[in-house]
Amino acid sequence: MLEALGSVLRSGRKERGLSLAAVAEPARISAAYLHKLERGVVANPSPRILARLAVVLELPYMRLMELAGYLNEMQLAEARARLAPKAHPLAGQQLTDEEWKRVGAFIRKLVARRPS
Repeated sequence: MLEALGSVLRSGRKERGLSLAAVAEPARISAAYLHKLERGVVANPSPRILARLAVVLELPYMRLMELAGYLNEMQLAEARARLAPKAHPLAGQQLTDEEWKRVGAFIRKLVARRPS
């Protein structure tokens, strides 16, 4: 599994044309440590480091966590379900013109109450 994580990290870096140092610096790790991650020799990569690498390489954090062995398929599915966009409360509702006017007035009041 860690070899797959390393492969994804290496591919992400190479696809962006970045050196080890160019990725390591913004991720706040050493280039040597990133090289070890890419070779799959780090037994327990830190979730915080994986999060920083996900940002730098524009990779899905949950995928890196799965490849690092922190999430099984069920946990990954649960996490994705929690992060999935929720339907708007008015989705599919048929409002009358009067109801839409009231919704609009309510929203205008909320916006007016924002601190400057």
